[in-house]
Amino acid sequence: MIISELLEEAFSAVTVNKVRSGLTVLGIIIGIGSVIAMISIGQGAQGSINASIQSIGSNLLVVSPSFQRTPGSVVSSGRGAAETLTQADSDAIASQVTQIAAIAPQINGRYQIKSRTANTNTQVVGTVSSYPQVRNVDMSLGSFISDQDVASVAKVAVLGPTTTGDLFNSTSTDPVGETIRINNINFKIIGVTKAKGGNGFSNQDDIIYIPLSTSQRYLQGGSYVASINIEAQDASSMTSVQEQVTNLLMERHRISDPNQADFSVINQADIVSAASSVTNTFTILLASIAGISLVVGGIGIMNMMLTTVTERTREIGLRKAIGAKKKDISSQFLAESVMLTFVGGVIGIILGWVISLLVTHFSGIATAISWWSVFLAVGVSAGIGMIFGYYPARRAAGLNPIEALRYE
Repeated sequence: MIISELLEEAFSAVTVNKVRSGLTVLGIIIGIGSVIAMISIGQGAQGSINASIQSIGSNLLVVSPSFQRTPGSVVSSGRGAAETLTQADSDAIASQVTQIAAIAPQINGRYQIKSRTANTNTQVVGTVSSYPQVRNVDMSLGSFISDQDVASVAKVAVLGPTTTGDLFNSTSTDPVGETIRINNINFKIIGVTKAKGGNGFSNQDDIIYIPLSTSQRYLQGGSYVASINIEAQDASSMTSVQEQVTNLLMERHRISDPNQADFSVINQADIVSAASSVTNTFTILLASIAGISLVVGGIGIMNMMLTTVTERTREIGLRKAIGAKKKDISSQFLAESVMLTFVGGVIGIILGWVISLLVTHFSGIATAISWWSVFLAVGVSAGIGMIFGYYPARRAAGLNPIEALRYE
C-alpha cells in the first residue's frame, strides 16, 4: 500500500469520531506537556541556582573557621562561628600559595544603622580592596574601599542598593558623602554597589562594607576573621589551591590529623556540582511522575484501537476477501495509532511550552526548553503509538475473513 494512501485512510478513520479521538489523545497531550514543562522548569531552576552561585565569585574558594573536634567526639559544632582564622593566616596564604588571583579576608556582623532620616538593621562586612574582584562586586556610585582606607583604619562605608533605599528612602538617591552611624560610630559613605539580588538566605544588596581593620578595631575587636575568600587563577587550578591552603593552615595551626582541622575549605565547583546533581534528580523525578500519564494515555490508545477493530470487523473481512494482505491491515491500524499519538505529541509540546512561559511570567523562574526534550517527546509519543497500537493491529490482521464477514 502506498504511504500517502495509508496516511489518507488513517486520517479518515481517525476523524470519523472526532470526540472519541480527541478524548483518547488527551492523555498523551497531558503527558507530553507535563514532561516538557517539568524538564524546562528543572533546567531553569538549575540555571538560576548556578547563576546565583557564580554571582558570589568566579573560581572561588572560601576558608571558614570551625571548632576543633575533641578526642572521642563525633560531630564538630559551630562551623563558621569559631575564632580560629586570623589576618596572619590570610597573609600567609597570599604569600605562600601559588595559582591565586586574589584573596580577601572578611569579618561579618549585624548592627543597627542610622542615617539622618531613617534606620535599619543589616549586615556589616569588614574587608579589603580586593573583595570586589574575588566576589564579583561592581560599583554603581563612588568607589570601593582602598588599601589606604584599610591601612589608615578609615571610617568609610560602601552601601548595597537595598540598604541605600532603607536609609535614604529611595534607591535613586546619591548618598556618597553622607554620614551614617554604625554602632553609634560615624562613617562616611564613599560608594554604592550595583544590585546583585538575593543568594540563598542572604541578600547581597542589603549589606554595608567597611575596611577590615576598622571593623576589627571599632566593632569586633581582635585580629580574627570570619572567612577568607580566595579566587583561583582558573577553574583547573581550584583543586590544587584547595590542597595547598589546607596543608598550609594545618601546618600553621599545628594539626596533623585532617579530621581534627579547625577550619574548612569550600570549593565553589563542588557547590555547583552538588546543586546541579540535586536539581537533575528532582527534574528526573518530576518528569518520571509526569510520564506516568503517558502510559495511561497509551492504554487509552490501545483501548480505542481494540474498540475500532471490533467495530470494523466486517470492513476488515471485506478488505481481506478482495485481496488485502495481513501487513496491509496491520499497517493501516498501526498508522492510525501512530497518527493519534503524534498529533497528541505535537499539541503536548505546545502545551508544555505555554506552561513554561506561564511559570516564567508568574513565578520568575527562567525556564529553559531544550531541543532534546522536544525530540524526546516526539519520539516517545510515536513509540507509544507503535507499542500500544501493535496488539490491536496484529489482532485486526489475524482475523479470519469468513468469520469477519459473518460478524454482526
